[in-house]
Amino acid sequence: MKPLFLHIPLSEKILFARHLSIMIRTGMPLLDSLRLFLKQTKSGSFAYVLKQVIANVENGQFLAMSLGQFQRLFGDLFINIVRIGETGGVLSENLEHLSIELKKRQILHQKIRSALIYPAIVLIAMTVVISILIFFVLPKIIPIFTSLNVELPLTTKILIALATFLLNYWMFVAVGIVAFLIIFSLLLRVYAFRYAYHRFLLAMPLVGTISRKAAMSDLARTLGLLLKSGVKIVEAINVTSNSITNLVYKKSFSQAAEAMKKGDSLNAFLKTREDIFPSALTQMIEVGESTGTLENNLFYLANFYEEEVDEATSNLSSTLEPILLLVMGVIVGFVAISIITPIYKITQPL
Repeated sequence: MKPLFLHIPLSEKILFARHLSIMIRTGMPLLDSLRLFLKQTKSGSFAYVLKQVIANVENGQFLAMSLGQFQRLFGDLFINIVRIGETGGVLSENLEHLSIELKKRQILHQKIRSALIYPAIVLIAMTVVISILIFFVLPKIIPIFTSLNVELPLTTKILIALATFLLNYWMFVAVGIVAFLIIFSLLLRVYAFRYAYHRFLLAMPLVGTISRKAAMSDLARTLGLLLKSGVKIVEAINVTSNSITNLVYKKSFSQAAEAMKKGDSLNAFLKTREDIFPSALTQMIEVGESTGTLENNLFYLANFYEEEVDEATSNLSSTLEPILLLVMGVIVGFVAISIITPIYKITQPL
């Protein structure tokens, strides 16, 4: 039975490539290897896909062609590495390289997500505190303030106005937020809007730095893996372009492939886009192209930018932590002053 939503986690694809590589290296036939992994997988989606792949391979299809029917799930990188491995008789070696590089990519993305966990927790805590104050504490205090025969401070007036608005119109605010998120997600399906959004992300101070360096690491690692697996340079650049999520880099790498078809070198094209490709990347690629060590230089760049991302994510956490705590302190302090000041005025003798 086909699952409602087909999705294969990256961790499952890593295990698939690693286990299949080991089983083929030990001399196990491909079909037996696929059947054995089918018994091991715990993913319903992957089990469904493997059954289709096994049936196709039994009918004489190549593994890459069978996986190609699920291109959305596996991606161009995975399928092309398998295809070159089957064609060159090095499927086991290619799958091993693929599993190693995908694991490094997974670790990189996990580091980025981990760096965002603490800020997310602080934001959630801030939202909970503010909600408790507005919906539970202030409704009991506001009637007391409004019944007082004294001139309320400006901060108290602002707090009462804001709390009253949210208490009366919270449903409209909630609907507005949900509508905004839905409209934004729909707009992201429009190429021009998504491209502009990705360009905006790259221009942001902290997030942009991490996005650029993560993209450089992914680009270099993917291209290096494809070249190491025997894919021709132009085809490798096209596949790399298809595997990139950021549309700014996707478009630029696609243009790089077209430029190379006309006889240009990769580094020559990258030099024309110094706004998004750092000079260190371009220079290392230039050295690799001129000395025949492009593949090794790309893996060096991938590791270099991975370390840069690790450092940038650490700086992001250390930078956002005091900012978020300061914002939370200002909000709580504003509420406290707004509540305490009128009480203090009342208790003072005339």
